[in-house]
Amino acid sequence: MTPLDPPRSCEKLGELAMTSITTQQPMRIGFYLTHNFTMIAMASAVEVLRMANQLSGERLYQWFTLSENGEPVAASDALEVRVDDRIPSQLPLDSLIICGGVQVERSCTPQLTSWLCQLDRQQKILGGICTGSYALAKAGVMANQHCAIHWEHLAGLQELFPSVKITNKLFSLSDRRMTSTGGTAPMDMMLTLVAKQHGNKLSAAISEMFMCERIRNGKDVQKVPLRSLVGTSQPKLLEIVSLMEANLEEPIGMDELAGFVDLSRRQLERLFQKHLQCSPSRYYLQLRLSRAKQLLTQTNLSIIEVSVACGFVSTPHFSKCYRDCFGIPPRHERQGISSQPIATEQPAITEFPIITDLPVLTEMAELHDDNLFDTGFDDPNVVPNEAC
Repeated sequence: MTPLDPPRSCEKLGELAMTSITTQQPMRIGFYLTHNFTMIAMASAVEVLRMANQLSGERLYQWFTLSENGEPVAASDALEVRVDDRIPSQLPLDSLIICGGVQVERSCTPQLTSWLCQLDRQQKILGGICTGSYALAKAGVMANQHCAIHWEHLAGLQELFPSVKITNKLFSLSDRRMTSTGGTAPMDMMLTLVAKQHGNKLSAAISEMFMCERIRNGKDVQKVPLRSLVGTSQPKLLEIVSLMEANLEEPIGMDELAGFVDLSRRQLERLFQKHLQCSPSRYYLQLRLSRAKQLLTQTNLSIIEVSVACGFVSTPHFSKCYRDCFGIPPRHERQGISSQPIATEQPAITEFPIITDLPVLTEMAELHDDNLFDTGFDDPNVVPNEAC
């Protein structure tokens, strides 16, 4: 190819058009914009449709933007988008996609929920991108359906809607549902949709136009997998972390974890220190506290319920660990109060009550070994008094 040659994806647009079904009407997709929706997720989805039309030379897709009252909607980056209609819309839609973002819960109004149920009864294709699938679950149209959502909302969605089949994949695409995580994942979902409807050749050409190295499929997962950080040469470490992630509500002891992979506890500690720069118990605790943060901010579970769901038998102990990790107690997290500078006065000292529950004693002993209860005293049973 010489510098003056057109890109391959622009060559023979007529051939690309041959891959589409020319007798069909365009697929009409509505994008409902929630307040503070994520612009990159919405744009990633729409641009695929635009490029499909451009490269095929046909009107394969038609899209509309909607809001609750027909007024422009501000994205999380403060850019406003004008919309084509309000809801409930009389536009002849084949599909509706909820564009979610920050605090999507506040956008789940009775009007939106009612309209989603109406569209579901009409056999329309419903979808959600970024956090948009939360609105679908809230409307009750995702029961027994596979559902993808941004990883920050995975725990909350699972707790609130147990009938929904939550997946950690980038997207989930079926006959009547299409849900995607955030960022550029909606692009991959829409490219997959184009491939199913109009062929892989058109989908690949769109990908090239967007400088997309590869089209990720529905088997790709969110976040950076641990194996990408430590490599596949540490199967025992990967197995232990998988066990930890699968047992947050009922934590497994360190000795038992080590036994699962035929290591001594000391060997297990060295493995974590070498590759993750922390002890296994500290890593495990961080996983549980991260889950607790999700539940506190995304659900109405009480602090006691969150504590139990994350493997803490003692609520005061949970509050102490949470504050040590995030700088604020769980009740402030729930109230949306940001961390404040810690007072310089010495806190009041109190003794822990006598605990006869063995798992709690084991947990406290392990955490004390990791200096998570470092209070300046040698007595492990004496810690600062912490309110929940």
